[in-house]
Amino acid sequence: MGIFDDIKTGLDQAIAHEKGILKAKTTVLTVEPIGCFAPEEIKAIRKSTGLTQKLFAGYLGVSVKTVEAWESGRNHPEGAACRLLSMTQKDPSFPQKSGIVSLSEEN
Repeated sequence: MGIFDDIKTGLDQAIAHEKGILKAKTTVLTVEPIGCFAPEEIKAIRKSTGLTQKLFAGYLGVSVKTVEAWESGRNHPEGAACRLLSMTQKDPSFPQKSGIVSLSEEN
């Protein structure tokens, strides 16, 4: 099928949809709600990645003091940090897979 045929088919489908003959396909996307994390969950997520508090803080884009506060329960993560925590909880290798954290060999 050539490009002309593809365009003609698309136009025929658009006309059929407009006339009510053809129902258009729709895709529904939903965004999962942002989770809340208890201090012990945050620490477990960090440990599952093998990252120190300093590296974990860098990964999340927060200070080490913030990670310490989350892990001790003095403060709680919000927004994007919670989304990253959720993604990391599901896949502890996400920091490396995403390219945010990289491994290097030292001699």
